[in-house]
Amino acid sequence: MNIKPFEKKIWLSSPTMHGDEIDWVKDAFRKNWITTAGENVNECERIVAEYAGCKYAVALSCGTAALHLAVKLAGEKLYGQPKPNCGTLQGHKVFCSDMTFDATVNPVAYEDGEAVFIDTEYDTWNMNPDALEKAFEIYPDVKLVVLVHLYGVPAKFDEIKAICDRHGALIVEDAAESFGAKYKGRETGTFGNYNAISFNGNKIITGSSGGMFLTDSKHDADKVRKWSTQSRENSPWYQHEELGYNYRMSNIVAGIVRGQMNYIDEHIAQKKAIYERYKKGFEGLPVRMNPFDEINSQPNFWLSCMTIDRDFMCRQVRSDNSALYIHEKGKSCPTEILETLARYNAEGRPVWKPMHMQPIYRMNPFINPDGSARAASNAYIAENCAADVGADIFARGLCLPSDNKMTPEEQDIIIEIIRKCFD
Repeated sequence: MNIKPFEKKIWLSSPTMHGDEIDWVKDAFRKNWITTAGENVNECERIVAEYAGCKYAVALSCGTAALHLAVKLAGEKLYGQPKPNCGTLQGHKVFCSDMTFDATVNPVAYEDGEAVFIDTEYDTWNMNPDALEKAFEIYPDVKLVVLVHLYGVPAKFDEIKAICDRHGALIVEDAAESFGAKYKGRETGTFGNYNAISFNGNKIITGSSGGMFLTDSKHDADKVRKWSTQSRENSPWYQHEELGYNYRMSNIVAGIVRGQMNYIDEHIAQKKAIYERYKKGFEGLPVRMNPFDEINSQPNFWLSCMTIDRDFMCRQVRSDNSALYIHEKGKSCPTEILETLARYNAEGRPVWKPMHMQPIYRMNPFINPDGSARAASNAYIAENCAADVGADIFARGLCLPSDNKMTPEEQDIIIEIIRKCFD
């Protein structure tokens, strides 16, 4: 392959800064608001709520904090005040998206609940509504669902909500990866009973860290704001009557987010162009881009991903910490492509390993559409893929370099590198 490694690394998705951000950070320094309060925090909350189309946004230290307090709120709503030294879920089961980052489901454990993982569907790579319906048949007492919009692609929310409504279940919406994406013209992060977004360093806009809880409920916003500041009571001294957390967003981080918000639509357009260039560039290869509902959803295209068609997978095996493959002419696999990209100084990564395959959660229930489950294997077993969609996507899928500072010319080289993997 007559291609030289990139002199400057091509990242999966790195922060894209514009200059406005530093002006608001300097403003915080000038006014000496180097704390978890200040004009940047207040304005950041206002701007994000206005953009999302909700009444209230509470600025927090990270998306995981927003998810934790969302889950905590849901548990309190469903089960009341917990016993001493017990989380609000108090041993109850919670249905969770299976194919996601573990920050989505860890808050269930924080609140002493048990995650039950719902298999993925191929149409959007999100929670399978049929599997969710089957899960309610098996566990009819479950009253909470944690739903993800994976890689910025909206889930089939109407179908999932209809199922939850029939069973009297609440929804925590994890829109950490999908801020700016729309489902039926409405922003993700505003559909659930409790909603969370993220401003982590690799997200569509960033504060280096940070997240937000989004809601139309003043009561819930006030509760989250109180919990996030160590649950201090309205008293002339430090009075604490319930457990609290140090989860508030820094005024410095808020300044970065405040400056970034001017560019969210620009970033989404750039990410969409990257997705479309990959789709066109891979024509003729036995691969498919991560799918979405072209009628009802507008992804934010945070990460462009692809899967290799089953018949064109070379032999690949993975342990918990390593992978091996054997190259076969006309075939490839995620391990080969990712290792090849790395040799050319470009960053990709595997798709999220499903939660039911993670060592920490391997004993948790896992539900397929037919109600059966199998022990997950790290190896690629084609005959079992129909029973475990998430494991199949993990085996055949990878996240492509999706940095919106990558030039079209650089992306053309990435495409050529991947095409050569099938020679």
